[in-house]
Amino acid sequence: MKLLKLMCAVPFLVACSESAEQSTDASQSSSVMPVEHIQTAERLRDAGLQSDLAWEIVEDLTTEVGPRMPGTEADLRGVAWMKQRFEDLGFDRVYLEPVTYPLWKRQSESARIIAPNDQVVRVTALGGSVGTDGELRGEVVFFESIDELAQADSSLVEGKIAYISKRMEKTIDGAGYGPVVAGRSAGARVAGEKGAIAVVIRSVGTDSDRFPHTGMMRYDESIPKIPAAALSNPDADQLERLLERGAVELGLSLDVGFTGEFQSHNVIAEVTGSRWPDEIVLIGGHLDSWDLGTGALDDGAGVAVTTAAAAMLLNEDSRPGRTVRVVAFANEEQGLIGAYHYAEAHGDDLENHFVGSESDFGAGRVWRFDTGVSEDLLPQYEDAFKVIQPLGIIRGGLESGGGPDIIPMKNLGMQTFRLSQDGTDYFDYHHTENDTLDKIDPEALKQNLAAWVSMVYLTSHMER
Repeated sequence: MKLLKLMCAVPFLVACSESAEQSTDASQSSSVMPVEHIQTAERLRDAGLQSDLAWEIVEDLTTEVGPRMPGTEADLRGVAWMKQRFEDLGFDRVYLEPVTYPLWKRQSESARIIAPNDQVVRVTALGGSVGTDGELRGEVVFFESIDELAQADSSLVEGKIAYISKRMEKTIDGAGYGPVVAGRSAGARVAGEKGAIAVVIRSVGTDSDRFPHTGMMRYDESIPKIPAAALSNPDADQLERLLERGAVELGLSLDVGFTGEFQSHNVIAEVTGSRWPDEIVLIGGHLDSWDLGTGALDDGAGVAVTTAAAAMLLNEDSRPGRTVRVVAFANEEQGLIGAYHYAEAHGDDLENHFVGSESDFGAGRVWRFDTGVSEDLLPQYEDAFKVIQPLGIIRGGLESGGGPDIIPMKNLGMQTFRLSQDGTDYFDYHHTENDTLDKIDPEALKQNLAAWVSMVYLTSHMER
């Protein structure tokens, strides 16, 4: 493992003094928060814009470990790598917490159109799917959406392969994801209940590349379990053109399934607070990824940005008021499993979890800031927003979820904020072979770091 350029060790107060002297930001206007905290946050922001630390972390993670599929040898290497990186950065405390979960394996997958002519199509098994036990063959029956499938007469589906065609729309905030993801997560249950022998969906993605998108699905134990897979978008188009011309027979081969249990870990690092060390600002991303790409966007970038932001606070000139706890969560992809383990382990300490947030939406520029905090904290967060506003960030709403891995603690009552990234292109790469390091813009990553380090610093010093 190559050594990092420890940007957090650079005396940023000197490096950014000229910028601070010329500042017309929040420190120049009336504020609720102390001026010295605002000024330090501005200097941290400016230092973040010059730092390569987040890039170095994600570059090393995706190169030295690669894909980090839960339950694989690479999962264990990823845990060891993350723990060592935290230690190399000089965090005050670094430790592991065990996370156990069912082990799902992908051995191989393929599909082909058998009739009206023989041609290969690109497919990937959905996470959690059962296998086909060799090649499964069946006539394809078309449905515009999972709702249409749910309303269909069972006689139309029984003994056939149900195909769900709903296409995802591209948006900056990922709003197009919700309307289509039900086909992925519940398609096998709905189709299985109606007697289908398998379900195939158009990939939940916005690209036109021949890379199918995987993702988790769930069964109902009272309904027959049928294989579930996703076609790449161009192959979904091809299938639909053939269906317009008549009957189509598809062959599907999935060697996948659950094979016991596996133990991994949440990897945790802390910067001890200077004022309220027992209180926690919880940040992080998920360390695992799907096996198809290298998990650069999902969620190597999130781990890198939050780690780098916390590392910049190790400098004595920028110590946080509360302890900043960074968690590289285990197995988010298969159901927030590491996050729920964290909530189970730390739920009794909820009172000391001041605010939490996660970075898990790629590496696009942060464009919006949302909060999910009490009215008492809002004036301080309005001050904090003024610090990041010059980065091109707008003020969002007051009902932030904080990020997927933050949900279990939020459900217990923890307050949250969210730095939302531009996700216009995120679902071009999401859960595909194309999720690789070259999709990250280093300058956008620096903007992320600038927003995160200043916001985390100010959050750590906010008065209750």
